[in-house]
Amino acid sequence: MAFLKKRKLDRTEQDSEYFQCYSDITVHEEMLSDTVRTNAYKTAIFRSQDCFVGKTVLDVGAGTGILSIFCAQAGASKVYAVEASTVSQLACDIVKQNGMEGKIEVICSPVENANIPGEVDVIVSEWMGYSLMYESMLSSVLYARDKWLKPGGLIYPSHADLFIVPINDTAVEERLDFWSGMKDVYGVDMSCVETFARKCIMGQDMAVCPIYPENVLSHPVKFATLNLATVTQDDIANVTGSFRFCCYGSSLMHGFAVWFSVNFPVEKGLTLSTSPYGQETHWKQTALYLEEEVHVEQDTEISGDIRMSPSESNGRHLCVSITYSIDGGARKTRNFQMGN
Repeated sequence: MAFLKKRKLDRTEQDSEYFQCYSDITVHEEMLSDTVRTNAYKTAIFRSQDCFVGKTVLDVGAGTGILSIFCAQAGASKVYAVEASTVSQLACDIVKQNGMEGKIEVICSPVENANIPGEVDVIVSEWMGYSLMYESMLSSVLYARDKWLKPGGLIYPSHADLFIVPINDTAVEERLDFWSGMKDVYGVDMSCVETFARKCIMGQDMAVCPIYPENVLSHPVKFATLNLATVTQDDIANVTGSFRFCCYGSSLMHGFAVWFSVNFPVEKGLTLSTSPYGQETHWKQTALYLEEEVHVEQDTEISGDIRMSPSESNGRHLCVSITYSIDGGARKTRNFQMGN
């Protein structure tokens, strides 16, 4: 049987597919239900209110317009809420319902095609995707920065950090043990299925799921930092880093987990973290499974490199490559993709 090779979408088709996803109310319900996310932005804006009073603000990817409204409430004189999906009409209705139409102008357009009359003092954007880089919205923020942000202007958030850690996934263990347990349940030995189950479960691409502190096998490593004032389009097309771990104790290692945090330019600092040690967000964490589990002991050393880049077939999708070695053994490479 011949299989058709998936056609590479051009940029217009990629963007159309992406914006169509954000026309579904479910996405916005999920984001607004994430109080950790939304309150972090609200707190950052109001804690640095002096940076907004009388200022012009650009909200990139405004969605329902809630961040734009926060900015106007904090004293911004003008807010351009740029949103390319059809939810921009809902943003217009919400702005009007809150009596903000004199301060907030909703622009239904990709930011790359938007008509913004003059420079802005502040850019606000909730651009982060799963594993930070999924959906590649950061490129639009950088475009807006280079075209409209005044020298010395502020970007909310201003920095982003990426973290990685080895993990034990008890859910994977339970699913693998399920098949060997069928003999006790039904009197039928199905343990031969375990190899196939392992291939299906651990052979999957990146899995967005909650990771808990008890799943973590070592101190996390920060492998990359992005400064939004200086990072370039070329930089975000090839995010790389290295890691070295020393395991806490005896356990099965099923793979790695990746997460991110972002920092806002406010006095004394403010961080929105998607760490497994903090409150859960809609981003959760991203699990990257090995082909099969590995037994580690206390002080087992795991080292390697990680690379994140847009997919060649669709620039809004994400590819991750991890090369790793356990206790000085042979280096192995696993490649992952998020998105079809």
